Amino acid sequence: MSKQTPSEDEPSTPTAEGGVAAVDRAFAILEAFDVGSNSLPLAEIARRTGLYKSTILRLMSSLERAGFIRRLGDGQYAVGPEPLRLAQVYQTSFRLRDVIYPLLESLSDTSGETSSFYVRENDSRVVLFRVEPKRAVRVSLHEGARFPLNAGASGKVLRAFGALSEPTLGAIREQFWASSFGERDPETASVSVPVFNAAYELTGALTLSGPAERFSQEKVATACGLLLDAAARATVALGGDNRELLKAAERIT
Repeated sequence: MSKQTPSEDEPSTPTAEGGVAAVDRAFAILEAFDVGSNSLPLAEIARRTGLYKSTILRLMSSLERAGFIRRLGDGQYAVGPEPLRLAQVYQTSFRLRDVIYPLLESLSDTSGETSSFYVRENDSRVVLFRVEPKRAVRVSLHEGARFPLNAGASGKVLRAFGALSEPTLGAIREQFWASSFGERDPETASVSVPVFNAAYELTGALTLSGPAERFSQEKVATACGLLLDAAARATVALGGDNRELLKAAERIT
């Protein structure tokens, strides 16, 4: 997105590749807003989009009538209620399984380990989805299986990023992953990362697990990278912000 001030001699407008220029400009205006800039004056919108103020004002009228933009009492502009309605339509247009299950299949194929997605139910963690690898020695889990919340990598993630996060798990919140070696089963190891929704609330924990002997330090790092990448994609698909997950993945690599 252009950050240049528009020239009075030659307007700087978004490129319309096979689209309608006015629609592209309208989208550019909406993209100028973000969490840190939830209201903007006309001059700043012009700076961020590279559009003339006169062009912005014409488009603002249409965006305001459609509910995408609202004008505040101090003359600044903010996003209107219509995107929220569309976000709710988007969220209900697919099932969670449609987002998570393909990622689990990819994780299991790539790592050769059991991949699973855990959710919290009171003081337990429940296997909502799971995919097992095509190898003889593996961790076998069943969808619907229930385990204690105070053991295992997924339990740590669910406790660290839940509504009532535990102060002792601050390191996990900072690094965005957790590992476990023999906490539930002495012969099993696991690595887990969080997945978030549009409200940046924890949806569940993506996990890779297998025989402890296969989870060397190098394998844990590889598993973390795979999981964080998958969690970032899942979070975006659920309408969430994946920037912290991507930063965590960069730290691993």
